[in-house]
Amino acid sequence: MSYVLIVGAKSDIAKEVARVYTKNGYDLYLAARNADELEEFAEDVRVRGGKSVELKELDVTAFDTHESFYDSLDEKPLGVVVVSGYMPEQHEAQKDFSKSLNAINTNYTGAVSLLNIIANDMEDKRRGFIVGVSSVAGDRGRKANYIYGSAKAAFSAYLSGLRNRLHESGVSVLTVKPGFVATKMTENLDLPEKLTAQPSDVALDIFNAQQKGKNVLYTKWIWRYVMLIIGAIPEFMFKKMSI
Repeated sequence: MSYVLIVGAKSDIAKEVARVYTKNGYDLYLAARNADELEEFAEDVRVRGGKSVELKELDVTAFDTHESFYDSLDEKPLGVVVVSGYMPEQHEAQKDFSKSLNAINTNYTGAVSLLNIIANDMEDKRRGFIVGVSSVAGDRGRKANYIYGSAKAAFSAYLSGLRNRLHESGVSVLTVKPGFVATKMTENLDLPEKLTAQPSDVALDIFNAQQKGKNVLYTKWIWRYVMLIIGAIPEFMFKKMSI
């Protein structure tokens, strides 16, 4: 069996990623806090895909548990997809450091803690793949979400370095940069329809890009060009804008 570990498995994107991988013959570890809440979903995936789906309790911000969590997996995964994320309200996070810290630990520090352990194992075995779901918000800081964006920027930089390091070992690392996605996390936002992806489309993009050994994925694809334009705006103009 070839297991894929999905971290942050209760998110809308993670569930669709789980469906795609099991349809394509992979067994799954679904890891999340209060993982037992996923039992109904896991059973549905088992029935539809006919593959093993195991629930694993994991708090990505509980760094001291990550080593024992990985050791507890009877079969080490061929791949890992990190989808864990937390986007606080910007105006609240800039006044309440605990919310800033939660965003940093969920989107960056926790992922680094866990992936350091997994990457070491994959490097020794010289096989495997890592997928990290970052965000276009990390491409340039904007006043609307710069605390969340800065954590995603750090995660993107980490994945870039990890990709550079693991290339010699035959381990691929994919950085995923979604734009707007219609999920529970964004349900209160007024999102432009043409720039907003569905979780199922993002999941399929992730699977296809990972299977092809891609390095960076923007999804929807148009976000690569949106962010090129935003990145090209001179700072003296950009600081006066609200985008």
